[in-house]
Amino acid sequence: MSRKPIAILVLFVLPLGFAGIWRLQHSIDTQLAGLREERDEVLLTSPKVMKALSLEYAPLTADIYWTRVVQYYGSRHERAEHLDNLWPLLDLATTLDPNLIPAYRFGSTFLAEPKPAGAGQPEHAVELIRRGIRENPEYWRLYQDLGNVYYFALKDNEKAAEAYVEGSKAPGAASWMKLMAARIVERGDTLETSRYLWTEIYQSSQDPSIRENAKVHLILLKTDDDLQHLDALLDEYEKKTGRRAANIRELVQAGILSGFPADPEGVPYVIGESGQAELNPKSPLFEKEKMYRRF
Repeated sequence: MSRKPIAILVLFVLPLGFAGIWRLQHSIDTQLAGLREERDEVLLTSPKVMKALSLEYAPLTADIYWTRVVQYYGSRHERAEHLDNLWPLLDLATTLDPNLIPAYRFGSTFLAEPKPAGAGQPEHAVELIRRGIRENPEYWRLYQDLGNVYYFALKDNEKAAEAYVEGSKAPGAASWMKLMAARIVERGDTLETSRYLWTEIYQSSQDPSIRENAKVHLILLKTDDDLQHLDALLDEYEKKTGRRAANIRELVQAGILSGFPADPEGVPYVIGESGQAELNPKSPLFEKEKMYRRF
C-alpha cells in the first residue's frame, strides 16, 4: 500500500480512536466520582466509626476533612447553593479531633447563618459549640460564639447573656463579655448591640470567611441606621404636608434633605410602596441583604 492511502487512513482512524478513549475515560471518571460520593455518604453518617478506623491518624484525618469543609463551603457559597452537608462534615472533623478550634468557630458562624449565606441550622451550631466547650473549656471565645448564635440566629437574649457570663469566667476572657451580657439583658436586640458584636467578630477573627461575613453585616447595619433616619424625615414631611412623600426628591425640594442620600455602595436609597425608605433594587446590597439578613 502506498504512503498516501495510509496517511489518509491514519487521519480518519486516529481521531475516532482518541474519541473512543475519551468516552471510556469519562465513563470511568463518572463511576469513580459516584463511588466516592457513596463512600463519603457512609462516612458522614458514621463519625464514630470513622474515628475508630483512623486510630492514631485521627487528627490528621480531621485536618483533611476540615480542608474539605472549607472547600465545600467556598464552592457552594459562591453559587448560593444549599449547605446540607456542612453539619455532617463539621461533625466528622470535630469527632476526629475534638481540639480543632477553627472548625467550631467557623461552623458556629455558617451553620447559624440563614440560607443561602449559611446552612440555616442554628440548633446544630449550638450543638457544635457546646461540644467545643466541653472539650476546650478554657477557650473563652467559644462562649462568645455561643452567645452570638443565641443572640443573632435564635433571638434568645436570656441564653445569649448566660453564654457571655459563663465565658467571662474563663481564664483570660475579655472584660467586655460581662458587659455584653448586661447590655443584652438591659437593652435587648438593638442596632447598637448588634454593631458591637459584629465589630468584635470582625476584629478578633483570623478566618477570611468569618471576617467577610461580619463586614457585610456591619455594612447592612449602616444601611439600617440610614433608613431609620430617612423614615424619621418622611414622618416629618407627612406632618407638615398631610401626605407621605412618594420619592426622595420631594424631601429635597421641601428642604428637608440637602441631597440624595446613598448606601455604602453609592446607590441612592428609594421610597418603597409601603412609604418607607428602602435599599435600591439596583444596589449590590439589595441582594446581599436577602442573602445574609435574619434580623
